[in-house]
Amino acid sequence: MPLLFIGIDPNTGDDESPTVWVDQENKELVFQGWKPGRELEAECAAFDVPGHGEGIPEGEAVIRIPARMVHMIREACDAVERAAVQ
Repeated sequence: MPLLFIGIDPNTGDDESPTVWVDQENKELVFQGWKPGRELEAECAAFDVPGHGEGIPEGEAVIRIPARMVHMIREACDAVERAAVQ
Protein backbone atom coordinates (compact mmCIF):
# COMPACT_ATOMS: atom_id res chain seq x y z
CA MET A 1 0.00 0.00 0.00
CA PRO A 2 1.70 3.24 -1.07
CA LEU A 3 1.19 5.48 1.96
CA LEU A 4 1.99 9.17 1.63
CA PHE A 5 3.08 10.54 5.01
CA ILE A 6 1.49 13.93 5.65
CA GLY A 7 2.45 14.77 9.21
CA ILE A 8 2.67 13.94 12.87
CA ASP A 9 1.38 15.90 15.85
CA PRO A 10 4.00 18.62 16.42
CA ASN A 11 3.54 18.24 20.17
CA THR A 12 4.09 14.50 20.09
CA GLY A 13 6.05 12.90 22.87
CA ASP A 14 7.91 9.64 23.04
CA ASP A 15 4.73 7.63 23.59
CA GLU A 16 2.12 9.51 21.55
CA SER A 17 2.04 10.05 17.83
CA PRO A 18 -1.23 11.11 16.19
CA THR A 19 -0.36 10.85 12.50
CA VAL A 20 -1.95 11.57 9.11
CA TRP A 21 -1.29 9.63 5.90
CA VAL A 22 -2.94 9.24 2.50
CA ASP A 23 -3.40 5.76 1.03
CA GLN A 24 -2.78 6.70 -2.59
CA GLU A 25 -3.88 3.35 -4.01
CA ASN A 26 -7.26 3.20 -2.26
CA LYS A 27 -7.66 7.00 -2.23
CA GLU A 28 -8.34 7.17 1.49
CA LEU A 29 -7.27 9.26 4.44
CA VAL A 30 -5.54 7.25 7.18
CA PHE A 31 -5.36 8.54 10.74
CA GLN A 32 -3.64 7.32 13.86
CA GLY A 33 -5.05 9.03 16.90
CA TRP A 34 -5.89 8.69 20.53
CA LYS A 35 -8.57 6.28 21.68
CA PRO A 36 -11.60 8.06 23.09
CA GLY A 37 -12.62 7.68 26.69
CA ARG A 38 -15.61 5.46 27.41
CA GLU A 39 -17.93 8.45 27.76
CA LEU A 40 -17.01 9.94 24.36
CA GLU A 41 -17.18 6.57 22.62
CA ALA A 42 -20.62 5.91 24.15
CA GLU A 43 -21.83 9.34 23.04
CA CYS A 44 -20.62 8.69 19.48
CA ALA A 45 -22.22 5.23 19.48
CA ALA A 46 -25.56 6.62 20.64
CA PHE A 47 -25.60 9.56 18.19
CA ASP A 48 -28.68 9.44 15.98
CA VAL A 49 -27.85 10.06 12.33
CA PRO A 50 -30.38 9.30 9.55
CA GLY A 51 -29.22 6.34 7.47
CA HIS A 52 -26.66 5.32 10.07
CA GLY A 53 -27.18 2.40 12.40
CA GLU A 54 -26.75 2.87 16.11
CA GLY A 55 -23.41 1.92 17.56
CA ILE A 56 -19.93 1.57 16.12
CA PRO A 57 -19.71 -1.26 13.60
CA GLU A 58 -17.09 -3.99 13.93
CA GLY A 59 -14.01 -2.88 12.01
CA GLU A 60 -14.60 0.83 12.70
CA ALA A 61 -13.25 3.01 15.49
CA VAL A 62 -13.63 6.46 16.97
CA ILE A 63 -10.32 8.31 17.24
CA ARG A 64 -9.31 11.72 18.51
CA ILE A 65 -7.00 14.06 16.57
CA PRO A 66 -5.82 17.38 18.08
CA ALA A 67 -6.99 20.61 16.44
CA ARG A 68 -3.37 21.63 15.92
CA MET A 69 -3.27 18.99 13.15
CA VAL A 70 -6.08 20.54 11.07
CA HIS A 71 -3.60 21.90 8.51
CA MET A 72 -2.26 18.36 8.02
CA ILE A 73 -5.76 17.01 7.51
CA ARG A 74 -6.39 19.72 4.89
CA GLU A 75 -3.16 18.76 3.15
CA ALA A 76 -4.20 15.10 3.23
CA CYS A 77 -7.63 15.99 1.79
CA ASP A 78 -5.94 17.83 -1.08
CA ALA A 79 -3.59 14.89 -1.73
CA VAL A 80 -6.39 12.30 -1.76
CA GLU A 81 -8.45 14.49 -4.08
CA ARG A 82 -5.53 14.73 -6.50
CA ALA A 83 -5.09 10.93 -6.36
CA ALA A 84 -8.80 10.38 -7.04
CA VAL A 85 -8.65 12.47 -10.23
CA GLN A 86 -5.81 10.42 -11.69
